[in-house]
Amino acid sequence: MLTARFAVPAVPKLLVHRPELLKRLTAGVQGPLTLINGPAGSGKTVLTAHWVAGGLAPRPPVWLTVEPDDAPGAFWAYVLEAFHRGGVVLPAGVGTPTRAEGVTRSFLVRLAEGLAGRPQPAVLVLDQFDTAQPPAMTEGLDYVLRHASGGLRIVLTSRTDSLLPLHRYRAADEIAEIRHADLRFTDEDARALLDEHRLEISPAGVGLLMERTEGWAAGVRLCALAMQRSADPEAFLRQFAADRTTIADYLLKEVLDTQPPPTQDLLLRVCVTDRIHPDLADELTGRDDAARTLAGLARDNAFLEQIDASAWYRLHPLFAEVLRAHLRQRHPGLEPRLHGRAARWLARTGRLTEAVLQGAAAGDWPFAAAQLVDHLAIGRLFTGLEAEQLGRAFAGMPMDGAGETGAEGAEGATGVAPALVAAACRLVEQDLPGCEAALRRADSYLGPDSAPAATLGRAFLGVLAGRLAENPEATERAAADADRLFRALPPPLLAGRPELRALVLAGLGAVELGAGRLDRAESALTAAVAACGEPGTEYPHCDALGSLALVAFRRGRLRQAAAHARASLAVAEQSALPPERRTGADHLVLAGVAVEQDDLPAARRHLDLALAATAAGPRPELAAVVAAAVIGARLAVSEGDGEAALAALRAVGTAGAPVRLPAWAVDELAVAESAAHLVRGDAAAALQVLDAVDGVDEAGVLDGDRPEHVVARARALLAAGRAAQASEALAGLAGLAGLADLAALPGDDEGVATPVRARACLLRAEIAAAGGDTEEARRRLGEALGLARPEELRRMFTESGPWVRRILRGDPHLARLHGRLSSDTPVHARPAPADGQPVVVEPLSARETEVLRKAAQLLSTEEIAAELYLSPNTVKTHLKSIYRKLCVTRRSEAVHRAQDLGLL
Repeated sequence: MLTARFAVPAVPKLLVHRPELLKRLTAGVQGPLTLINGPAGSGKTVLTAHWVAGGLAPRPPVWLTVEPDDAPGAFWAYVLEAFHRGGVVLPAGVGTPTRAEGVTRSFLVRLAEGLAGRPQPAVLVLDQFDTAQPPAMTEGLDYVLRHASGGLRIVLTSRTDSLLPLHRYRAADEIAEIRHADLRFTDEDARALLDEHRLEISPAGVGLLMERTEGWAAGVRLCALAMQRSADPEAFLRQFAADRTTIADYLLKEVLDTQPPPTQDLLLRVCVTDRIHPDLADELTGRDDAARTLAGLARDNAFLEQIDASAWYRLHPLFAEVLRAHLRQRHPGLEPRLHGRAARWLARTGRLTEAVLQGAAAGDWPFAAAQLVDHLAIGRLFTGLEAEQLGRAFAGMPMDGAGETGAEGAEGATGVAPALVAAACRLVEQDLPGCEAALRRADSYLGPDSAPAATLGRAFLGVLAGRLAENPEATERAAADADRLFRALPPPLLAGRPELRALVLAGLGAVELGAGRLDRAESALTAAVAACGEPGTEYPHCDALGSLALVAFRRGRLRQAAAHARASLAVAEQSALPPERRTGADHLVLAGVAVEQDDLPAARRHLDLALAATAAGPRPELAAVVAAAVIGARLAVSEGDGEAALAALRAVGTAGAPVRLPAWAVDELAVAESAAHLVRGDAAAALQVLDAVDGVDEAGVLDGDRPEHVVARARALLAAGRAAQASEALAGLAGLAGLADLAALPGDDEGVATPVRARACLLRAEIAAAGGDTEEARRRLGEALGLARPEELRRMFTESGPWVRRILRGDPHLARLHGRLSSDTPVHARPAPADGQPVVVEPLSARETEVLRKAAQLLSTEEIAAELYLSPNTVKTHLKSIYRKLCVTRRSEAVHRAQDLGLL
């Protein structure tokens, strides 16, 4: 007898305490069978040894490590010896096995009877029981366990499901199971182990470690040991390659080398794909036994698992990484050929994205690019969950005739499809010259007989390239070509590609907005929003809503602008759109609306968020650049800081805007600059900047005749003490006296914007008040308040001076009628907390409110996840969003802030 087989393994000095699993073990031995099942290195033995060493069992267990070459008779001899050494007294009549090959039924009967007669059940731990699979052994163990009448409790640790009839034990509720999913380390477990190793790793580093290891205990421990030897543990986590660490040795020896040669060959060939189907595996091996082999590997926890009870499987990412390195070493040159076979099988079975990725991995660029172009899927490079992955796949694609190379020495990828995909990749990177060069190469391959899919791909990219260049004419031509092809192609073919039409319309609308053609912009953007809603259209949906918000804001429809902006934020939040894809137009518009509604703290918060989004996202377009400058200046003026307002406006020339601005932009900046000079008390400069504007805008209107310009000039004239000229300027607006004919003024399709009309009436009231005509001033002020009320405009009244309050105090009826607009409390702003900290940046979603309620009950992240049927990572994502929206950094602060605001 080998004494070592009866010894409980030593518990590691650096141990992660897992109280919940220990409790489950203790509860499990109240029944006959406890199974701890997981792959090599998952911590089965460590957990069980910790449980035994900690004295957590109801009575001292008996330990036996099972060896792979145990014959049934030898196994039962060891069991009896384990009982003897553990103080389990059995009747002398039980006897002992007489031969190694097996035992008689009478021996099993005597053993079961002897255990049944004990006053206290014996607890037997059989470690590594998966190595003992002879049917006679497991049948005998099942017989003794079922006939011991509660006198025996067995704890099995195994990599595989034993041949015991587990279904019977489950049906009788006589088994407790701790599986691989239970044994996986959580983030907290990993943090505890790293702390034991005295490693200070950031939360992002812990997340990366868990992503690479998927909670595999041995992997986490081996990484921790390697990090201890590293000068920069964080850098090790970012850079470590599994095939060059002790992890590789462990997996090769403990997992790969234990398999028969045919199974090893299968594993080495299927490791080139992220997902494995038995038919795909047969394609890669040239055999027909994959279904049986894969099922056996998954059952045996050989670092391969079935995906959601489907026919597909996946390898543990570390194991796959090690296998790929081993494949390159054992079979040089085979990996690209395997990728190529996989690509064609995936393409035949309709798995487009995976076929593209495999084709790119094989270096078969014409095939990979053709999959995107021919199937009208080129839009997936710009939007959807696969966009980043596809972009990385084509990052190494070389192109012909452009001096560009991918892998060293690679030949150029010729043909229209590679050229179009290269142009798309350059567009994603906002490399306009590179995109245009690739489009010229594509044009050299295209002709009258070209396939409609390639022609549509060219038109589609022409729209996006025109948008990046802010070239209205080129964009409109490409959009017209795309629309013609959309109508010519079969609707079922386009039905699965909603992102194409959405991106074309969003691009066209953005360019029309930049050109100042608000009617066309609104039409295209409204159609873009209508084309969205399906998976993969999240980016154009958010983008189009943000541009629509800018259109509405420029037209003075503040409530509509805010609704579009909030809808854009909601789409971005729900789809977890990354910061680099968010333009910030939504926050920018909300800042502008908040200024006009006199909620300056909210305006400042939204403007800061907009500027942060601009810094992290794509290059801002002209409309957003001008809007940011004007809104920033308007906010500075509202705060009485004319110098800051001028600085914001003068920064437009360095913000990536065109050297020559269109007439509408010049005039908007001039109007804003005029207001900045007025707050500095320089009416002459205010008039000078307005009088310097000339030319005709895109709507055919002289800049000096724009209602916004006329009202701004009248305001400057009034500030300069030239009330008669100010009144004369305002009289030039058709029908201003009665407001009846304002809609006939040149401008957009609905006439003069409401804020401009309200400002004009307010100026007429101020002129009347200054001239002593109180009745006229009261009438004009009432008209201004009536116009302002639907959009909840307040700032213009606040900054007009004390004469407004004097008139309202003298007319209680007028004050009561417009009380919400004339009170001292901002219309939309909720009073700030007493500590002066900011209120919510944007409303919490329903799910975030649920998470916050659970956090207020002091539940842990895992408990919240269990209560709401979410993953812990999803809960963490919601908590981060809550912190951002409530402007806090910790959970307790979020709860207190929500309580202060009445959200809980």
